[in-house]
Amino acid sequence: MRCVFVQFRCTPGKTYEVASAIWDREVVSEMYSTSGEYDLMAKVYIPDEQDVGQFLNAALFDIPGISRTLTTMTFKTF
Repeated sequence: MRCVFVQFRCTPGKTYEVASAIWDREVVSEMYSTSGEYDLMAKVYIPDEQDVGQFLNAALFDIPGISRTLTTMTFKTF
């Protein structure tokens, strides 16, 4: 499994709806409301055999109210 963090910028007034829809899809292990340029941050574990972009597009990025995303890949350090 690969861990990625996805930040979501939401259409104004839609953050709670987007957060609920993301959580309902049961693909994130943790999710937080954040300050700054993005409204939400989610931790997602992606199976090794899956393409990260295709997985995220199919699993999350079609949710109404998402205006922008930022995906951060993680790598084993030690």
